[in-house]
Order: sequence, then C-alpha cells, then structure tokens
Amino acid sequence: MGLENLRVDVERAIGEGRHHLLEPEGFRLLRSIGIACPRFEIAPGPNEISEELLAGLPGEKVVLKGIVGGLTHKSELGGVQVVPKLRQEVVAAADQMRVAMKDLDLRGFLIQEFVAYDPLPGSEALLSMRWDREFGAVVTLGVGGVHAEILAAALNDDSAVAIFAPSPEGVVSIELEMSGLLVTDLLTQAQRGRPARLDLAQLGEVVLRFAAAAPLVLSERVDEVEINPLVASAGSLMALDVLTRVSFDRPKASPDRPLEKLDRLLRPGSVALIGVAERLNPGRLILRSLLRGGFDSANVAVVKPGLESIDGCRCYADIASLPSPVDLLIVSVGADQVPEVIQETIDHRKAEAVILIPGGIEEKSGSKHISDRVRRSLGEARESDWKGPLVNGGNCLGIRSQPGRYDTFFLPDYKMPPVGEGEGNVALLAQSGAFLASKMSKLPRLDVRYAISIGNQIDLTLGDYLTYLVDDEAIDLFGVYVEGFRDLDGRRFLAAARRITNSGRRIVLYRAGRSRQGVEAAASHTAAMAGSYRVTRALARAAGVQVVETLEDFEDMLLLNAAFEGRSPGDSRIGAVSNAGYECVAFWDGLRGLRPAKFSQETLELLSEIFRKSRIHGVVDERNPLDLTPMAGDAQFESAVRLVLHDPGVDVGVVGCVPFTGALNTLPGSTNHDENVDARTSIASRLVKVWRQTSKPWIAVVDAGSAYDAMERVLLEGGVPVSRTADRAVHLLELYCRHFRDHARAGSGTGPDQG
Repeated sequence: MGLENLRVDVERAIGEGRHHLLEPEGFRLLRSIGIACPRFEIAPGPNEISEELLAGLPGEKVVLKGIVGGLTHKSELGGVQVVPKLRQEVVAAADQMRVAMKDLDLRGFLIQEFVAYDPLPGSEALLSMRWDREFGAVVTLGVGGVHAEILAAALNDDSAVAIFAPSPEGVVSIELEMSGLLVTDLLTQAQRGRPARLDLAQLGEVVLRFAAAAPLVLSERVDEVEINPLVASAGSLMALDVLTRVSFDRPKASPDRPLEKLDRLLRPGSVALIGVAERLNPGRLILRSLLRGGFDSANVAVVKPGLESIDGCRCYADIASLPSPVDLLIVSVGADQVPEVIQETIDHRKAEAVILIPGGIEEKSGSKHISDRVRRSLGEARESDWKGPLVNGGNCLGIRSQPGRYDTFFLPDYKMPPVGEGEGNVALLAQSGAFLASKMSKLPRLDVRYAISIGNQIDLTLGDYLTYLVDDEAIDLFGVYVEGFRDLDGRRFLAAARRITNSGRRIVLYRAGRSRQGVEAAASHTAAMAGSYRVTRALARAAGVQVVETLEDFEDMLLLNAAFEGRSPGDSRIGAVSNAGYECVAFWDGLRGLRPAKFSQETLELLSEIFRKSRIHGVVDERNPLDLTPMAGDAQFESAVRLVLHDPGVDVGVVGCVPFTGALNTLPGSTNHDENVDARTSIASRLVKVWRQTSKPWIAVVDAGSAYDAMERVLLEGGVPVSRTADRAVHLLELYCRHFRDHARAGSGTGPDQG
C-alpha cells in the first residue's frame, strides 16, 4: 500500500495548522487501501462548476459538499446538500453554501456522485480506525449515520460496537468480532421478506482490508479515520463520508525499563529507608513492619542524620553515605524532596529499585514538575550501562510481598493482617493502595503472593508488572484494578494478559474512570461510541481477561475463580436445587447465557426413589429446578444434590438451602435446641463432602440473616462458594461461564501480536 500521498497530505495539513485532512484527501486515502468511494469532482468556486464537470458523474442527482478546513461535521452547518445534476441548480446551491459558510475556511466544493441505498435502519455502518493513547491502533465497527451515538448508547456493548486492536503482523478473526452486532445482522440477514443487503463475507473482507491497513496508516501521524456512513448499495459497500484527523504531538514511547531488576524490588535482600521519624510516622511504621516480617536489622539501613541507630538499624547522614548499594530504597518524604532523592540515588548508584510512597505527585495541581524531573533523571540513567533504578509509585502504599517477606503498607499492624508465611498463588495489582487494603481485608481466604500498589506510574507500569509476572508459575490468579494506562502500556498489558490466559491462568479486571470526556466525545462519533472503558473492555475480553462491571463482582469473581480452580463450566447447562419455591423461580429468572439442563432418565428415576423413601414424593416433582420443599431432611437433601450434580447433562450448579425448616440442621449449637451446624451430619457439612467429591462448578445459597452466618462459615471453610441470594449466585455463574465461552471462541480465531 503506497502512503506517499498520505504523508504529503498530512504534512500539508500540519503546516497549515489543520487538525483534519480535507475530504478529497480522505477519499484518496480510502481508495489507496481498497475501500470503495463515490466518484467526485472538485470546483474551487461556483463559477468553476461546468456542464463538462457534471457530465463526468453518473445519475440525475449529485451531492454537493463544502470543502472546509477544520470542520468535522459539515451537515450541521448546511455544508452538505443533495441537488439535481443541473448546472444552474448546483451553482445556486454552491452560492447559498458559500454565503452560509462565509466565516469558515471554505476551500472549494466537492461534487460527489449520488449513491442510492435503502434508507431503512441498518443500511449505514460506521467503520473507523483510531490511534488510542493506551492501546495504539484500534478499529471500531458499529451502527452508522447521524444517530450513531444515540443508537450505540441504547444498545448493550456486545451488540453496539465491535472493537479490536490489529497489528502489522495480523488481525483477529473478523467474522468472530462482527458476530452479534446489530449492524452486522441488519446488513447481512434478510428482513421481513427483504433480501440481505450483502453477505457476511463481503462485510468481513472490507473490514479486514481496513483493519490490516490501520497500523500503517496510523503510524503516519494520523489519529483517526472514520467512515460514516459506510453503506450497502447495489450489493456492495461504499464509503460516503470520511473524517480524517491528524496528530500534531503524539507522545513518544518512554525508554525501556530494566525489568530484570524487578526481582530486587519484589524479593529484596537489603533495604534502606528515608523519611523515618522518631515518632510514629509512615516511614517508622514501614520500618517496624520490615523487622516484624523477619528482615535482619543488619540488612536494613535508615537515612537519617543525627542518629546512630533507630529500632536497631544503623542510620546514615545521607544516601551517598550508604556503605554499599541496596536492593530496595523506600522513600517516605515530602513530594518536593523526591527529585533530589532520586537524583542522589542515581548519582551514587545506591539502589536497584525504589518505592516512592509520597502523595501529591501529579494529583495536586502544580505538582507535575516533580514527576517530570524524576522522569528526566531516570531517562538519563537509562542511557548508562547501569540503566538506573526501577521506581514504583509515587502516591502509593507500595508492596506486600510474601516471597520478599516485607510490607510497605504503612498501616497499624492491628488494622491489617500480616504478610502470609506461605508462597501465595494470587497477585493483586492496583493503582490505589486503599483498594488493595480493602480487598485483602474483605477476602482473607485469598492467598495473596503479591499486592502491588503502583500509584501514578512515574516509572514502572501495570504492563511492566504483568509482563514480569507472566513467568511466575506460582501465580494462578491475577486481580487488577486500573484507572488508566500509561501511553501504549495498555498494549503491553494485553500482550502479557494473553500469555497468562493462554496458559490456563486467570485475570479479573476492573477498569475505573469510565465517564466520557465531553471534549473527546465531540471530536467524532467514534470517540463517543468507543470511549476508553469500552475499548479496554473489548480488547481485554478478547485477550481472555474477565472484565467485571462492579466492585462487588470483582471481589466475588476473584473468590469464585479461586474456588473453581480446575473445574470446567462445559456447555453452561445449569442444574438447580432448592427447598424453597421462590428460589427456584429466581434461579430461572436470572438466566442469561446459562441454559437449563435436562436430567437424564436415570437421574429422574433415582430422584423419584429418594422421594418415595423420604415420603415426600407426593409433593415433589423430579424436574429442573428441583424444589425439595422444607420437608426434605439433611440426608435426602444431600442425596438429591449429589444426583443433580452428577447428571451428565449438568455442567454447573446452584444449590439453595433456605435454612429455617426444622428438617435441616443449620444452626450453631445451643442449649435451646439440638442442632449443631458443625456436626458431620449437618447439611452444610454434607454439602462440603459433595463439593470435595464433585468436579463441576457450583454455588451454595444461604438466603438468611446473621443467625445463619455459622452455616456460611462451615461451607466457606470447606471450600464451597457461597452467595446470600439466589439471583446473585446465578449472576456470578453466568459471568464465569460467559468468560469461558468468549475465551473459547476467541481461541478459535487468529489473535494479533500485541507486543
């Protein structure tokens, strides 16, 4: 594909101070990549519109457009008109347009072939390529036309737009990405007796050609190419309008960071601290936490003039006085002191890694100069043979590392549990330290190997950490909270995420900061339809990441993934058991992507036998969901659950146990009754036994108040996932199963190299 003309057009636009190519230049670009466009002629002014010029265009009508520099949507200002192909009509329309646009940079007139197409909904698509600051080249396909934003907002994300990230090395399976879209169905399926406008292969071929060109086009200082509308006409696709934005100042990639030094950060053998006070400040809390975690005081130095030692650790007047370089320097001083600390560390090569605790860097207005100075110092150090230190933060709580046996979260020891003594199989990464503290407090059963608070990513990024941790096979599950990626770090994150999920390990992601920015949204329909959250969601899901919508889902999906390790959801056919009719109704009301299982004849017969022996056959039907009624006792309940979960047609299960009936042992021991939920014969203990003897994913439901917390405890301690409501349980199962379906579908296509 020749891009010489594009380079010339972009340079001309930048030289003239235009942020957009003129529409004829945009059409020339589309033709160079094989996208069909209408025939057109250009006239500098109304007087230059001749009979000969119009004769070169087919049909009886033409589309007249003003060629305006710096205007994105001409139709809103009367800059687009359909007129008869008669010279006097076209000239009159051009005169009117010139008057209406007298205050704009009107460069002439484009007289364009009128393309007839079916005006019914679904004839117009939007196809765009855009340079995303976080992910690089991104392609979007969705409903087009002037109402594109409104239609996209009214649809759910899966049917509104397809978003994917191609690369020069390859493109994802186009037909897979387009499946389920409203615009795909409307364009390629017959509608009430009307034949399909075109077939799926035709649409896929055009989108594929466009997507394959995107990395090359966008590398030429182009920020966006939006075709809207792309219409189906006479059995083929044609671009009727094109908007092309150019880049005046695209950020440059930061120097590569020496990630091999991350081992020193996560598992340091020696540590120095600066910012430790004699009173109990954050630095002192961190120091005491290090010593409490098992660090030998001989391997801990404190930079503090005027003292010989503190808490048994030797003090030094300044960083330069440290007798030898340390693996890790923890900085807990005021934000304004940080640049000097980093520069001194670099000048004397005194630390391989640094954790910057201070807040107020980039968060507080007027503080950007602090991070700029730090990045300049690090950039210069990267050019040396040493490469400088790695820096985590600032504005962070730092790191809790089980393998490193240290914790920089400056929280009182009675507020947070200590770092575990095992190895851990879960990694939590977040820009917010408070988020990590909250989740670890609420999810104490997660065995967290690393909890990494990355703050505002002055140096080390989320993508850096995930790239490094890909090779840590001890980690089975990653939980990630991100508010925003550094420039192109989203692409780095996706590359690492794909390697992790392809290895069978799991990532749960919560993307915060979803509000649409008004300035961005006004630039194009694409920006409004495919904002940063939608882009992150689509690309991360394509990489096998479980993207959740709420903080509650984030917590529960981490727990569910940990509990369901090694349990496949199969074809997502659900079997349900409860002893309450309302739960049976709620199970089915909550179904989305799950399908009710059909019990085998053998299962039905065995259930019937259990009911007869229990003398409840007169009130219980053998069907899915299975309503045992409050009459079923512990043993009968266990047997029924076991049969349902072992049925070959059941892939996943939900077991509701409303605990109020006297037929079930559900309460802790008391002098007021004979029940003891901790007994081996209680329903909770029986369900734990079923859990250990089954290999399918299922959730227990305990829909009751605090008096039955002990029942939930027995189940959780036995490894059984528990929800306190039926609809919540089904929702979580649906999320879990949907992820596996999507990942399996994505695995059948050819994924791009995101590196």
